Amino acid sequence: KEWLSKGHGEYREVPSERDFFQEVKESKNVVCHFYRDTTFRCQIMDKHLTVLAKKHVETKFLKLNAEKSPFLCERLRIKVIPTLALLKDGKTQDYVVGFTDLGNTDDFTTETLEWRLGCADVINYR
Repeated sequence: KEWLSKGHGEYREVPSERDFFQEVKESKNVVCHFYRDTTFRCQIMDKHLTVLAKKHVETKFLKLNAEKSPFLCERLRIKVIPTLALLKDGKTQDYVVGFTDLGNTDDFTTETLEWRLGCADVINYR
């Protein structure tokens, strides 16, 4: 219940960089998708993250428009869209950059992404 009150269990957009810092501070595990509206692969990533957010309530799933977040993109060295920043205790631990770690295909499964997030220990994965 505490997780749900902090916005876990759903995949949602963070309106600004300031909100991002607030959201990350509240939760131990965060997956943040840096996206662009015009990038087709971001829609593919959205589909998988929506499923995983419901399944892994222990982790907060967010998305942030990279074009509206130049400071964060610079600070986190985000060059490729989509990129997932994987945060633990407010610190970036790992990145999933593009689809390289996901089989280098647009047809990767939600399970593949789940496995990759599990490797980073940002979700409870068995």
